[in-house]
Amino acid sequence: MSASSSSPATLCLGEALVDLICEQPVSGPAQASAFVPHFGGAVANVAVMAARHGATVALAGGAGEDAWGRWLRDRLVSEGVDVSLFGLVAGRQTPLALVRVDSAGEPSYEIYGDTIATVVEALGDRVEPAVRDAAALFLSSNTLVGDEERAMTMSAREAALGLGRPVVFDPNLRLHRWRSRPDAAAAANACVPGAFLIRANRAEAALMTGEDDPERAALALLKAGAELVVLTLGADGAILRGKLRLDVAGVPARVVSTVGAGDVLTGMLLGRLARSRFYSPAVAAALPEAVAEAARACERWGALE
Repeated sequence: MSASSSSPATLCLGEALVDLICEQPVSGPAQASAFVPHFGGAVANVAVMAARHGATVALAGGAGEDAWGRWLRDRLVSEGVDVSLFGLVAGRQTPLALVRVDSAGEPSYEIYGDTIATVVEALGDRVEPAVRDAAALFLSSNTLVGDEERAMTMSAREAALGLGRPVVFDPNLRLHRWRSRPDAAAAANACVPGAFLIRANRAEAALMTGEDDPERAALALLKAGAELVVLTLGADGAILRGKLRLDVAGVPARVVSTVGAGDVLTGMLLGRLARSRFYSPAVAAALPEAVAEAARACERWGALE
């Protein structure tokens, strides 16, 4: 990470990619007349949102050494994200996601290019030293699917916990990447013990805990070792459970696309936490605004614009 940073960065480990979004509801690819590029990747979205809300943040990841990779890196720089751990890998293609949304704004993705493999190649053996220099660590399940990236991610997590660094985990489960639902749940659950904050949506929490009721799911995650749990409930808002308890009502929105709305919420929470040096009440203070920001994100095609 940059030596010029005024304070240690929150380290976000994961992917950046280009979302090519069809900016109209369609039922199939034959109806899509055009795709518009947007900045994307769950962890990259979170990093940008955290930076927008005042955090010193670094993205540990990578892209291909091509025009799209340079576009992603330039955008990260313009948003104030430290890219000293974001590498452009020769011979790799920057991942592109073709995104279509249905009439309810729910997306489907077709991803092309080298996604998480590029992250691993770009970082090499730099992850654990970066964790030592970091203020906190943010993870998602996207770097848990394959053996190599899972080993890297869990090593970073263990290092952070051993150093007393806060770990924030957003499962962001994309089930098409996994061999089975039980595999996805097991990998995500391995990141719960010791976590400062778990942020999950209703479906992810149900998959991880076997509990369809959000209250019981949150309790199960707390019993598994999380300090705080935020469960987002779509149009019904969100709940915070753990040392603090808060219910936040949903904010009405004219939904065109839900792409990245959860990333927006998580990134805002992470930014406010980082600014407070991970003071637990900052989650409760930020959650109403984060729910509103996520609702506004549903009114635009891209997560960030």
